[in-house]
Amino acid sequence: MQLNLNLDIFQPKAPPLFGMDISSSSVKLVELADAGRGNPRVERYAIEALPKDAVLDGNITNLDAVVDAVQRGWKRMATRTKNVALALPTAAVITKKIIVPAGLRDEELEVQVETEANQYIPFALEEVNLDFQVVGPSPSGPEEVEVLIAASRKEKVEDRVAVAEASGLKAIVMDVESYAIQSSFELIQQQFPDNGKDQNI
Repeated sequence: MQLNLNLDIFQPKAPPLFGMDISSSSVKLVELADAGRGNPRVERYAIEALPKDAVLDGNITNLDAVVDAVQRGWKRMATRTKNVALALPTAAVITKKIIVPAGLRDEELEVQVETEANQYIPFALEEVNLDFQVVGPSPSGPEEVEVLIAASRKEKVEDRVAVAEASGLKAIVMDVESYAIQSSFELIQQQFPDNGKDQNI
């Protein structure tokens, strides 16, 4: 299971899925639909409380309790969708922007990213899940591009995947909470006149 920094759920090839947030107090599930023109609409959602200490500091300490809450929420949503997008706490993810030469093939870019990641990640690469995304041209010039690297210890990812699998679901996306919030805000912003300029959202 890789980290996934970018998924447009309204792309034609994107599989149907719903989002799941696991916090210290509850599990939140939400399924969106395309309301037209790329605007999302909340199709269904559910919130299930978690017992105290089931999740501590972003770490799942009581798998059975979390799975039970997820199963209750999924049943309440009355959805057939079993593909799920999850997110890791921002504190559990190391992110870094790097500069690489423009025009690299995918294989070359992957090698370059792993080489750079070795300098910034305080763990062996075999102990982490690593993903990257080209952000755009480098501020220094078109000969280089800016790339965002994200890495997390494998056990952090595996804990959330285990919740999904034990609940009868399939983890398709593992995002980072801060980036997921940013993506959500951008979707909401697009629905306001002038993209919400000078408005409180």
